[in-house]
Amino acid sequence: MPPRPDFLVDNTLRLAVEGYGWLPNLRRRQRAETVQTRLLGHRAVGLCGPEAARFFYDEAHVRRHGAIPGPVLDTLIGRRAVHTLDGAAHRHRKTIFTSLLTAEAIDTLQRYAGTAWDETVARWPSWQPVVLFDEASRVLVRAVCRWVGVPLAEPDVAGAAADMVAMVDGFGTLGPRHWRARQARTRRERWLAELVDQARQGRRNVVAGSAFDVIVRHRDADGQPLDSRLAAVEILNLVRPTVAVCWFVTFAAHALNRWPEIRARLRIGSPDHIAAFGHEVRRFYPFAPFVAGHAVRDLAWQDVPVPAGTLVLLDLYGQDHDPQLWPDPYVFDPERFLGREIGAFELVPQGGGDPRTGHRCPGETTTVALLATLSGRLANLDYQVPEQDLGIPLGRVPTRPRSGFVLLRG
Repeated sequence: MPPRPDFLVDNTLRLAVEGYGWLPNLRRRQRAETVQTRLLGHRAVGLCGPEAARFFYDEAHVRRHGAIPGPVLDTLIGRRAVHTLDGAAHRHRKTIFTSLLTAEAIDTLQRYAGTAWDETVARWPSWQPVVLFDEASRVLVRAVCRWVGVPLAEPDVAGAAADMVAMVDGFGTLGPRHWRARQARTRRERWLAELVDQARQGRRNVVAGSAFDVIVRHRDADGQPLDSRLAAVEILNLVRPTVAVCWFVTFAAHALNRWPEIRARLRIGSPDHIAAFGHEVRRFYPFAPFVAGHAVRDLAWQDVPVPAGTLVLLDLYGQDHDPQLWPDPYVFDPERFLGREIGAFELVPQGGGDPRTGHRCPGETTTVALLATLSGRLANLDYQVPEQDLGIPLGRVPTRPRSGFVLLRG
């Protein structure tokens, strides 16, 4: 008996096993750029490439509302968050983030992160191992809470950083990591909702114009303020992704260790080389495997039918390693980004399109800036890398070096 076609077979278990390689592997098995399958019992279509990304981010084709699974909402994003909206409601809520993430504001956040890094490194004991992933998460939570206007006492830094990491670390699994993520989200939403209530009742001073102040005062498209729990969700959608830059900082250290010749270029401090290095870190190393939405009507892509309601998947990892876009995609080469403009639908580690109007992460510019700040400092830091397991398992989502990247500072 011939095997059943992939679009008749539920691939949920295979996705859990293969992780980032699942969609690229499915395309190889079906010998097609556009593939059909089933996930959690629902019909799904997988797309890849810049034109596919343009198709995916067109709201006349795909909507995000209802496409994000409950387990992801309850860990990574939060119920009723901006990511779950479409159309005018999405654009209006997103103004919170686009209005806050100005060039001047990002410069301030970079400065706070640089200061927090310098203070943290100064406290590291000589020749004692530190785990860079953990240390970077604490640096970033200090910086972003200061920038947002959320009070965070020093004894609370480690716990807050661990909770932000847990929310990201647990979204792609249903095991213990998932339940830690749910608990972390509940704990941090409750904490921030209480701060919002205190501010609205006049029991807490708020820095005028801060991100916290803007979210507390925001009114949605219907003219209503965000309730305190939803305000907490959107505050977390500034804090959590900023702390998640610790993944990229750790990947940057992995790259500098594996290709030490690149470190000398970064030490010179050329902004172009530092930016190119950051882009290559984001392209080369895995972060989000894909993004998903639902077809709003009966569609077709590359002669493949996409009936209304079909789950549409855009393969981010596959596109960022597509040899037609990136020659020798498994060679780490920052110079591929020197002297070129990056198309809005080309490099997609955090999605594609225009962050001002579509669903692309509005914090991507912040990620690039923070990575540049901390990569430059990392390149200039005197440290040694002891023997450890630096493997990066592609079946784990999100993945990272198994050891967290242990270093010894001289």
